[in-house]
Amino acid sequence: MEDNYQSEWSKSIPLREQKQIIKRLLHFAKPFKATFIIAILFALGLSVINVLLPRIIQTFMDEYLAKQSATTQVILFFAGLYLFGVIVKSIIWFFQWYLYSNASLKTYQYIRIKLFEKLHTLGMRYFDQTPAGSTVSRVTNDTETLFEFWYVFLMVLTGIFAVVSSFIAMFQINGRIALWLLLFLPVLGVVIWYYQKFSSRIYRNMREKLSQLNTKLNESISGMRIIQQFRQEKRLANEFEAVNTDYLNTRYAMIKTNSLLLSPIISFLYALAIAWALTLFGLDALKSPVEVGLIYAFTTYVQGFFNPMSQMMDFLSIFTDGIVAGSRILKIMDTEEYAPQQHEGANKTITEGKIEFRNVSFSYDGKNKVLNNISFVANPGETVALVGHTGSGKSSIINVLMRFYEFYEGQILIDGCDIREYPIAELRKKMGLVLQDAFLFYGDIAGNIRMMDPAITDEQIRAAAEFVQADRFIKWARRR
Repeated sequence: MEDNYQSEWSKSIPLREQKQIIKRLLHFAKPFKATFIIAILFALGLSVINVLLPRIIQTFMDEYLAKQSATTQVILFFAGLYLFGVIVKSIIWFFQWYLYSNASLKTYQYIRIKLFEKLHTLGMRYFDQTPAGSTVSRVTNDTETLFEFWYVFLMVLTGIFAVVSSFIAMFQINGRIALWLLLFLPVLGVVIWYYQKFSSRIYRNMREKLSQLNTKLNESISGMRIIQQFRQEKRLANEFEAVNTDYLNTRYAMIKTNSLLLSPIISFLYALAIAWALTLFGLDALKSPVEVGLIYAFTTYVQGFFNPMSQMMDFLSIFTDGIVAGSRILKIMDTEEYAPQQHEGANKTITEGKIEFRNVSFSYDGKNKVLNNISFVANPGETVALVGHTGSGKSSIINVLMRFYEFYEGQILIDGCDIREYPIAELRKKMGLVLQDAFLFYGDIAGNIRMMDPAITDEQIRAAAEFVQADRFIKWARRR
């Protein structure tokens, strides 16, 4: 079972599926789209400023320094103009990142809340089949990764604006050389395709290993009493070390892929582009003079053309990780293992409390029946004990009675009416369930007895504690 689950997540994500995941993730940003759009417009303005700044220096070099006509007034003017451009750039950069980070944080919080709400609609079957550590990993680690995904998404957009604006500026200076530089793009495209093909599989595997690590840690802490009772500390430590080593190996694979395919290749292509541009300018200079400021501006734009690509390649690993994390979150969102539903318009009220099972059959997996044609009656005021061996179906009867699972055959009647005719709130209010293993939520004992119901008074809490003979323990715990 675990191997099959692992192999499913180890597969690389097809490009079409990646696009679909991104499209669905963008849907979560819809409530904050106005802030995102304003931030993106600031990013567009930032790319324009980055194009204008080299032009200021080019004009100063070619029109004044080269002709030795610069005066103190001219020098101060261009210095002030350049400083003004840098200040405007800094202001735009601040608002861009502030707005985008604010919207990204709200989107990240929105996704986490929606995911948490979705989990509360799922039936117990999902939680029986999915390790708690895996679920926690998706709510915490995967949503945290999505916050970085939105950050990288802006970097990609900003990088695209910078690449396009830098190419337009290069084309205006020398269209022929600018077109020559486009020959490097197919090489870059092959690198990106190759990286996406292999990295998505690595990141899926890494995410699954992290989920297994969290699951193993969660189970070890939750079951510490059993582990120590049966002296299984060494075995659990070895198992945890094995899972941790597997996760470490996937991290190593990711580092190798990133080290080979990201910045080094872009840096090499950038060096080739600069060398090729200088060669072409040098050949042109043999025929007619070439202005130094023009070469400075062009090489600056070449840097502005390749640097964003290098940054985007560096962030491509985070982007891919975000897509994988998004696919894991969307898998929960798409899960339809809902809790049993009551009949539409269910409005019955429990008055007496007579419970009757009529030929009830139930199966956890849809194949092997745990309850087979069970019938019994529990009249109001009676005390009925269900006795049987482990696995005989005692807990399963409680599960279907409490509507944690849906039974497939027969009827469960309360006061002569089908149990589906009662609202879930009515069933929960009138039926009390005492579990074999007590679970306390974070907080005080009164809060756990009250269960977030402000209508329950302190007097009622004391009465309930006395009824189950827990008052002495509570008083003893308070003295300590």
